[in-house]
Amino acid sequence: MNVVLWIIAGVLAAAFLGAGFMKVARSREDLAKAGMAWTEDFSPGMVKFIGVVEILGAIGLILPALLDIAPVLVPIAALGLAVTMVGAVIVHVRRKETKTMAPAVVLLILSAVVAILRFGPYSFTS
Repeated sequence: MNVVLWIIAGVLAAAFLGAGFMKVARSREDLAKAGMAWTEDFSPGMVKFIGVVEILGAIGLILPALLDIAPVLVPIAALGLAVTMVGAVIVHVRRKETKTMAPAVVLLILSAVVAILRFGPYSFTS
């Protein structure tokens, strides 16, 4: 199960790094044109902030355990990303974008699985 959790964390880290860097590097208008219409509901600074949160969460999923420095940060990062995805799902529901919220739901579930299992039976401290 430890290997499975590492794989899930790696996939999550790649997804959040990509999404986060895209939000940081591109303008809100470019993101909206690329299919992220939800960005119209947020200020440019907030979109950049969300991107930074996703990047930091991705780093937190991998580096603490890899370097064996405060590995308790892994489930904390996973929990933070799950909360971020709860917000994303809420935004998509409010905007009636139920067809485009599937990635957010999948990322939410995977982040929650990592958080629960890394806090619980498969923690790095047990």
